[in-house]
Amino acid sequence: MRRALISAACAVATMAALAVPASAEPKPDKGEVSEYVVLYKERVPLGWAHHAVRAAGGKIVHENRDVGVATVRSDNPEFIHAVMKERALEGVAHNRVIGEAPKTKKKAAAKVERMTGTKSTVSLKGAPSKNEEPLADLQWDMKQIHATADGSYKKEPGDKRVLVGILDTGVDGSHPDIKPNFNRKLSRNFTHDIPTDANGNEVDGPCEFKSCVDPVDWDDNDHGTHVASTIASPRNGLGMAGVAPNVSIVNLRVGQDSGYFFLQPTVDGLTYAAKHGIDVVNMSYYVDPWLWNCGNNPADSPEDQLEQRTIIKATQRALDFAHRRGVTLISAAGNDFVDYTKTNEDTSSPDFPSMPGEAPHDRTIPASCVSMPSEGEHVIPISATGPSTRKSYYSSFGNGYVAVAAPGGDKVDTADQRPDDKAGIWAAYPERLAKARGELNADGTPNVPYIIRSCKGDDCAYYQSIQGTSMASPHAVGVAALIISKYGHRDRRHGGITLSPNFVERVLRGTATEKECPSPRTMEYVWYTSTGKHTSTQTCEGSKEQNGFFGNGIVDALNAVSHR
Repeated sequence: MRRALISAACAVATMAALAVPASAEPKPDKGEVSEYVVLYKERVPLGWAHHAVRAAGGKIVHENRDVGVATVRSDNPEFIHAVMKERALEGVAHNRVIGEAPKTKKKAAAKVERMTGTKSTVSLKGAPSKNEEPLADLQWDMKQIHATADGSYKKEPGDKRVLVGILDTGVDGSHPDIKPNFNRKLSRNFTHDIPTDANGNEVDGPCEFKSCVDPVDWDDNDHGTHVASTIASPRNGLGMAGVAPNVSIVNLRVGQDSGYFFLQPTVDGLTYAAKHGIDVVNMSYYVDPWLWNCGNNPADSPEDQLEQRTIIKATQRALDFAHRRGVTLISAAGNDFVDYTKTNEDTSSPDFPSMPGEAPHDRTIPASCVSMPSEGEHVIPISATGPSTRKSYYSSFGNGYVAVAAPGGDKVDTADQRPDDKAGIWAAYPERLAKARGELNADGTPNVPYIIRSCKGDDCAYYQSIQGTSMASPHAVGVAALIISKYGHRDRRHGGITLSPNFVERVLRGTATEKECPSPRTMEYVWYTSTGKHTSTQTCEGSKEQNGFFGNGIVDALNAVSHR
């Protein structure tokens, strides 16, 4: 039964400790309207939390009662301090000044995913067999995990009743290689587009729709569409198939067009998944604006420390809520080249300013700081591999952090150590974006090497090659969906089928192909681009059975559905 925030028993237990104090202090002068995310104290009655928000000078514009998180607007310049005086409230994060937006670009990780190969053509090795999709020869990733016509597809292609939530930038539900498995009825968009700031600086760009809320089958970024395709593109004789070609895709949009993932939408997406029978979710993001959240880092102001503690607590509540209700939680490990179990340097946070003039600053990050959601409890973090099965050069790692590895692409995992799009991950790409970005010729053929087209009669679809742990995570999600399809049981609450997330994780880890650390354990990655030579030195710790590069091994779809 859902743990209600307004239960009578909880009210009795907390009444004395959380009595709402009378506000005797004069109200400060009004300032610029800002938006915040406020965390209620656990088990506090909603009425008390609402009163406390008003007493601090705030107005609730959105509320998630399942985990006690609300979006609040206030013109009180001392709102954060006022909130922390209220006993019914536990935390606050400063979202943004209304009308203001970042003047810095989104995460460097996006550049890793977008690396353009130097090879100008993609050649196929003849026509595929009658059991394979037309572009199957490009899918080295599926071969690596045995998600093929002669592998897991034959034994367990997935069950339509298994629901996979794509917590991302949206999904192009009209793409021909996604539409057959797209569940529009359950899909939701938890974001509002942010067109520009007060000075006309672009964030998400112009709103295509009057409400600035995109439809549930829309993706202006392309990231979510690629993820969804890797998981569950069908075997329909067009393009390529995903890991679990018969399962259902549910778009749970929590990311902005610009690639930011803010706290309130991510919490809302997780609780929605929990309440609507979603079996497994893909989380290829970190909650902005902090790559790592530290509760007491001296490099951060007290307000920034409070914000980071709030992000940790609110996200963990949502993860706990989803896990208790049968959602398997899988996340990308990160594209930061670093060991998450060691001390690191962060120069990218905060990547979205909460007020004019705020910018990223240098921080030393001890291992006690956490990136959310990948370092949250109950989450399965996935590192990336390249075509040779080495850990991808960009993939973050750490013994005890990474659960398993999966293909994420490594465009410099090549003989000459130069980028090649064939070493990336190919998956669906929205035609609308290809046209808007000038990537197609007048006849519809691609004019860039990282996009290809596949046609079946008059139906054509586009696919792009990108790389990142964002691409590794959906491979593991697809295998998890196959595990649920194979071993799941009837879901009496929501219909369909379900399976304990703990069981799913045990099978996912237990059936992975063990891969030991490289020898020597400290590996120097070398690659060349138009800007010259690049290197990165990374050390793998642990045993063959469990180590920092591969966790318990590389996921294997066929092994997973052959489990006894």
